[in-house]
Parts: sequence; C-alpha cells; structure tokens
Amino acid sequence: MGIIKKFRIKSFKKVNSIIEFQNVSLAYGERMILENISFKINEGQIFGMLGPNGVGKSTIFNLITGLVNPRSGKILINGNDATEYPIYLRTKKFNVGYVPQYGGYFNDLSLYDNLKAISEIVIEKKNYRIERINYLISKFELDNLKDIKAKFLSGGQKKKLVIALSLLSEPKVLLLDECFAALDVLTIKMLQEIIVNLQNENNITICICDHQARDLLACVDVAMILNNGKIIAQDSPSNLVNNINAKNAYFGENFKFN
Repeated sequence: MGIIKKFRIKSFKKVNSIIEFQNVSLAYGERMILENISFKINEGQIFGMLGPNGVGKSTIFNLITGLVNPRSGKILINGNDATEYPIYLRTKKFNVGYVPQYGGYFNDLSLYDNLKAISEIVIEKKNYRIERINYLISKFELDNLKDIKAKFLSGGQKKKLVIALSLLSEPKVLLLDECFAALDVLTIKMLQEIIVNLQNENNITICICDHQARDLLACVDVAMILNNGKIIAQDSPSNLVNNINAKNAYFGENFKFN
C-alpha cells in the first residue's frame, strides 16, 4: 500500500504536549507491564504505538482514560495532572475520545439510533444533537445506512460508526485501539484517510496502537516501539524503521516500509 500521508509534521507551531507520561510504572501482581516510561504526544499530532502482544499498548490507553491507575508516576493531559481523575470526569474535562478494538456500539440499534443514544449522554444542548449527528453521518458518508442495525453493518461500516460515536463530543484527543485489525486493504486505506483528514480538518490529536506496522506507519507523524515494559525507540516512521533498537526488538532486518 502506498503512503497515505502526503507530509509529515516535523515540527509543531504549538509545541504544547497534550498528553505526557512522567516516569509511569504499572504492574499486575508481580508482572511489570510498564516500567518507568516517559513520553509526550504533541497537540495536533498523529502518534503511533507498536510492539509485541502484551507489551502494554492498550494499557497505555487504559491509563489515559483512567480505567487503571499507575503504580507510580504522573499522567498529564493538556498540562493538568489527570492521574487521580476518574473515567467519567477525565473524558469530559479533557475531551478524550476512545475507539475500542471490538464493539463500542449497540448491536440491535440502527446506526442513527446509536448516534442518537450516545448524543443524549455527551451533548447537553438538545438542539445541537441532531445537527451534530447529521454532520457526522454526512462526513462519513453513512446516509444510506442510517436505518440499518449495527450488527448488520460490514467491518468497515462498523468502524466508521464507532469513530463517529467517539466524535460526537468533539474530542481534542482520539485514541484508536487496534483500528486496522481484521480489515481488508481497501477498508484500511479508507480508515487511514479518515485519520489524516481528522488531523488536517479538525486538528484532533490522534494516538493509534496496532500490530499492523506498515498500515500504522503510513499515517502517523511519530511512532514509538514498546518492549519488555520499556520504550525502545521513538521517531518519525522513516527513521524508526532504520533504528537498530527498533529492528532488534520488533521489525527485524527484513522489514520494508515502502
């Protein structure tokens, strides 16, 4: 697949970090998942996370959303210490949207009713709900699917729906967990274009974790490799694939980016 992103953001006019991990560690029992990791995601950036199964990628999302708390260290969102904030306050106060790998919608509700149900939770102004729903349906070209139950949608259509649901609250940060998994090539390309357009048109900061290295690297500005609970390397896609530590820990010698 060709590179979707026509440019990479090498520097940001605003160097504000919207998410920052400061010496964060997390363990489940005796098993250390993350060990004293520190990194920043800049405002307006598309940031990727790669690494073997069980290395802590989804755990980082759980830490950002507040589903779990670190053993030690701090998590800053938009410059504020969010470490002790519960989930419902964290997502609302800091405008964090989350797209899970599986589910994220009501199977037996139509696409429109899914959007309507979530809008009643996340949008306070009743008059704005319909406007926002119609905008997202148009943006993702879902008009002809409005009355179809979610369980009957294709994999790509379901992914569009879940992203639209996450965007109802107009988040500043969007987390995409394994978003390319089990999708065909054309659907992956469509999703990559959606991600890049969200950055370009809506200035949303996006963080993606996935196992599909080529698909992820095609649309991110910066990516990092996690292994054994630590950050092995972090750089632009072209530099990362040539990093000796990244090769040894994840890519191997024969990996080709483009």
